Amino acid sequence: MRVLSGYFRVGKRVTIHILGVLGVLGILGLSKQGLAGSPGRSKVVSKTEKAMKWSSLIGGKEDDEKSSAKQTARQIIDQMSQRLIKELGQSPDLVIAFVSHHFARSYEKIPGYIKDALKPKAFVGCSAGGLIGGGEEVEHDRGIALAGAVLPGVKLSGFHIFNEQLPDGDAPPSEWEKIVGVESSLNPSFILLPDPFSFRIETLVQGLDYAFAGSVKVGGLASGTNEPGRNALFLNDDVYSEGMVGLSISGNVVVDTVVAQGCRPIGKPLSVTACQGNILLELDGEPAIGVLKAVLEDLAPQDQELARNSLFLGVVMDEFKTDFKCGDFLIRNLVGLVPEAGAIVVGELLRQGRTVQFHLRDAATSSEDLKLMLNNYRDRIKLSGAEAQAQGALLFSCLGRGKYLYGVRNHDSDTFREMVADVPLTGFFCNGEIGPVGGTTFLHGYTSSFGLFRAKDSGGSL
Repeated sequence: MRVLSGYFRVGKRVTIHILGVLGVLGILGLSKQGLAGSPGRSKVVSKTEKAMKWSSLIGGKEDDEKSSAKQTARQIIDQMSQRLIKELGQSPDLVIAFVSHHFARSYEKIPGYIKDALKPKAFVGCSAGGLIGGGEEVEHDRGIALAGAVLPGVKLSGFHIFNEQLPDGDAPPSEWEKIVGVESSLNPSFILLPDPFSFRIETLVQGLDYAFAGSVKVGGLASGTNEPGRNALFLNDDVYSEGMVGLSISGNVVVDTVVAQGCRPIGKPLSVTACQGNILLELDGEPAIGVLKAVLEDLAPQDQELARNSLFLGVVMDEFKTDFKCGDFLIRNLVGLVPEAGAIVVGELLRQGRTVQFHLRDAATSSEDLKLMLNNYRDRIKLSGAEAQAQGALLFSCLGRGKYLYGVRNHDSDTFREMVADVPLTGFFCNGEIGPVGGTTFLHGYTSSFGLFRAKDSGGSL
């Protein structure tokens, strides 16, 4: 367990115990034995075609009979491009690519290969620690995932932003419109692909929520390396190693979202009666640490054991609700403890009066939560009366999910296909996932964030 020194905003010096695997139990006195009880951009509008259409492929895998470790990135992209055009019936308007670190030496050339082979109107993507596409998930192995889309009547606007270009916190909406190159009147949706080492993504999503309140923002943090400056961010003809790349999508398109955080509540809902920033001091008028200890002591032995590694705090997003369930909470890490103050440090700014509840996460809970969220989406589509169904989807999943969590490959992809539809699904395993909860966009961890794309002109909206 690491120990850091810090200050409350009132100036009092405290010691924050940063939680390790056993930190939360040790500091509470509950041992294992005791638990038995001006940015660049480009703008295009696709020509009118018959219908929206998507395709998804993975190429260059080590176990691919048509590939080999000797194949270059160009050869793999050329092969995949032929299949993509054949499936779409034409060159795509949009191409999205996620590329494993095995092709790092070719990162600078990837945009040129895509342009030569597919001639898309817009291209965006990034490096990836794991790939999703073509009906499967490839973790920690070589490969390239490609999504191609024909998007009739859709406007695509790409942008790149360096961290220092972000507007100030009090900047007007027009500054945010300027930096992403699109007006809020178009009601665009956004795909966001930041570098985790060099960009304040939470500042961006807060600004975009302010300037584009009704717009969907979905995406993931580039992965594939543990060192700053070695990720790749692709945008049209260019490659960046810092900042973030993004794409606004407007016109004849609806982007629906599903965010599965994979947790279940324990104990009961509690009211924050005292806090300072992200330091939780009191719950229901009692010291937060004491309340947490009581919650843990009441758990079944198997859940007490699970709490040693997978304990979180859920913050209710809709305070008008009185009955809370999975999906009503924003899940945040417990960062540490302040024993002398009886306080808990949380990975989220809090305010007095908010309702919170402790949560646990494991493979079974994560799987059930994903099914619940996808089933809720399916029900919302039916109730909306929407005639147009999703034609393609993107999945931004945490590096900590996949086979590492479930013990089997393709879990989230297979569940999506079974619960929603067998539509082309493309994505990657991220260093952080972006998606909305309760109408507000957040950066998540251990989450699967889906963006589903359907035509607008056939009716209903969610």
